[in-house]
Amino acid sequence: MNGFRFGIVDPIVNTRFSPAMVPRMDSLTAAATGADSLWVGDHLNALVPQSIATPEYFGVAAKLVPHVDAILEPWTMLGHLAAHNRLRRLRLGVGVTDASRRNPAVTAQAAATLHLLTRGRAILGIGVGEREGNEPYGVEWTKPVARFEEAIVTIRTLWDSAGEAVSRDSPYFPLHNAVFALPPYRGKWPEIWVAAHGPRMLRITGRYADAWVPFVVSRPADYARALEAVRAAASDAGRDPMSITPAVQRAVVTGWNRDAVDEALDSVIIKSSALAAPAEAWTRHGVQHPLGADFSGVQDLVPQIIDQQSALSYIAKVPSSLMKEINFHGTPDEVIDQVAEWRDHGLRYLNVISASMLNPRLHKGLAASVPHVKVLRGLKKL
Repeated sequence: MNGFRFGIVDPIVNTRFSPAMVPRMDSLTAAATGADSLWVGDHLNALVPQSIATPEYFGVAAKLVPHVDAILEPWTMLGHLAAHNRLRRLRLGVGVTDASRRNPAVTAQAAATLHLLTRGRAILGIGVGEREGNEPYGVEWTKPVARFEEAIVTIRTLWDSAGEAVSRDSPYFPLHNAVFALPPYRGKWPEIWVAAHGPRMLRITGRYADAWVPFVVSRPADYARALEAVRAAASDAGRDPMSITPAVQRAVVTGWNRDAVDEALDSVIIKSSALAAPAEAWTRHGVQHPLGADFSGVQDLVPQIIDQQSALSYIAKVPSSLMKEINFHGTPDEVIDQVAEWRDHGLRYLNVISASMLNPRLHKGLAASVPHVKVLRGLKKL
């Protein structure tokens, strides 16, 4: 991959006015700012506790989004966006789909279908998923990494089968004369982008992925060390380690001045994102994670069961220094400087989560829109 590129992430939550209104607006923003891609999440629920998604803490967004857990289905939404994206040539990706909740044969079909519809512009982002989207729905949540590796192997096996019946033993996804006849687009399948964090997941990424796109890596030095692990695994597997795109999915909180940014970072709704950080990140800032000293982070977060009193007490413990570690933050120039530091540690692709407009004060959120666009345009110059 040449140069630095970026994508825009949309949470695809249903709004009062139209299910596709915000994703289509983000599609327009992506095209106008030179983004390479548009991404949608894959969740059954939000990662924000519903108990605090109220006008008091969520501002006018609570009126726009009547229920923060009303998350739309990603592949359906991407098909809709593809029909309105014929001229802008954005790549479309799921960031990321769930290898536990979704059978890999169905995921392989969905990604291949989107790839054909978009003439080769689909990206399959995939990870182990989260407890909140599996366990409450009766989906097995033991050994998610083992299930994930089998899912990746199954997808690759079906794509490479050339329509011939495939049989393969697997503890999770066995194939018995399974036929997958969809073709690649001009000989190429969708790129697979893996959200990986632990050592085993990093090794799996190196063996099978086209890109690495973590979500909870907090510091550039940590990113560089994990990237080396991915590349070492690729080399051990006989792959070109430099062929794997080093990406990250990370929130941006920006504004015209430092006071506006710090106010946004200190808001309840934005600080709630720190609950998805692992306990070790909290410990670096002298605070124990309110969900336990060994809490793994987003993978085991179930925000739907956190009542308002508990959520507020947890969020009150979030150190401001932690918020600055887990977000790109500041004026547009400051944000670009921070991204440049990550670039110097190996990053080549940023999937931007726009958190600036979550400020519960409407005028402050709206005021952040112009600096946010300035950040996006600045990314093109890195």
